Amino acid sequence: MAFDRRLAIAAGLCAAGSVVALAVVPVQAQRAPGNGPVARYDMRVGTVSGFAAMGGGFGGAMSMAFGGGGNKVQHELLLRLGSSQAPGGSPKADHFMPSGAKLGKSVALVTPTQERGPADQLPGQREGQKPTGRILIFWGCGEHAPKGQPVIIDLAKLSAGQVPPGLWSSTVLRDWGPTLQNSKTFGRWPAEDGKMVKADSSLLGAHRIAGNYSPEIAFSLNQDFLAPLQTTSTQNPSGSSLLTWNAVPAATGYLAFLFGGKMAQGGQMGDMVMWTSSASRQFGGGLSDWLTPAQVAGLVRDRTVMAPTTTSCTIPAEVRSAGADFRMGTLTAFGPEADFSYPVRPTNPKEAWNLQWTARVRYRSATSWMDMPGMPGQAEQQQGQKKCKPKGLGGLLGAVTGAGC
Repeated sequence: MAFDRRLAIAAGLCAAGSVVALAVVPVQAQRAPGNGPVARYDMRVGTVSGFAAMGGGFGGAMSMAFGGGGNKVQHELLLRLGSSQAPGGSPKADHFMPSGAKLGKSVALVTPTQERGPADQLPGQREGQKPTGRILIFWGCGEHAPKGQPVIIDLAKLSAGQVPPGLWSSTVLRDWGPTLQNSKTFGRWPAEDGKMVKADSSLLGAHRIAGNYSPEIAFSLNQDFLAPLQTTSTQNPSGSSLLTWNAVPAATGYLAFLFGGKMAQGGQMGDMVMWTSSASRQFGGGLSDWLTPAQVAGLVRDRTVMAPTTTSCTIPAEVRSAGADFRMGTLTAFGPEADFSYPVRPTNPKEAWNLQWTARVRYRSATSWMDMPGMPGQAEQQQGQKKCKPKGLGGLLGAVTGAGC
């Protein structure tokens, strides 16, 4: 299986205080509105560092192999507008940005004809082919995996509908806000305009959303993109790995995830390893998405998400000894949320409160790294051992294919 195919599988498995403008008030009001909102707006604001910031694929891997791009940081911005109104013609809406966003005067929120959710393809499965191999599932921070781990999932049985109970997380649902399905008229960005948020873009300041199918929305942000995450992984004498990272200001909690794969005959994926820092077996669902501070607070209490004061986690020795040819890790810092709504909640409790619009802004910072035999430029260090460095083109290709030095 090609290297970039491995990455595609891994990627498939592996998301603030409000400044009120004019008559805008936080949406968590003391009483529920009597009607509305007519329009809902959702902004997902992300900071991406590590392997994912290099764009992935073979080019990104080669860049990493030569030791470049390891500290690269990118920003991401996802915008969604949903309305209960129909447009007077073709749907049109724009988000007018502060100049610091460096996206021009505005970005157009495009109405798609269809929208796809996350792929349902199983890990290790090529299109039109039954999946093979097994998934070895581990969870929790510690030198060694507790008794009862790993849970072993036969992919052939899984594809046949024999799904073990509690395989994936069912407690955290994906929340994209407005969608094509839950809105009479819907628009989103990024679109086909060729614009992308930049590494030095800033969202601080006034924002305005105007279109022909929703009331005009206006608010100001005083929370910018979160700081980037940087990780270091050190192999302990026990075989476990100590994962450490920098504290991200305004973070509400952290979640780490590791995926590994082993090649089988015929170029198919063999056994795979999955690990999460959660104290319980929690994978998938909305855990890889943008979570609200209220959601994260509950997940910190039940130890699904690590507390915001945490800056390290030990990956059990059994995860590494499972013998994967490559491993891909991700670490997410969930961030604050800013909420706005209009009009102001009436002071008279008997007076009708008909909401025109609400806006929600969620933040996160995420980093990722590849761990393959012989690949330099990694965050990993081995105590008492020399780094394996590929020599020449043959060594470099060996590193990329997982053959070692």
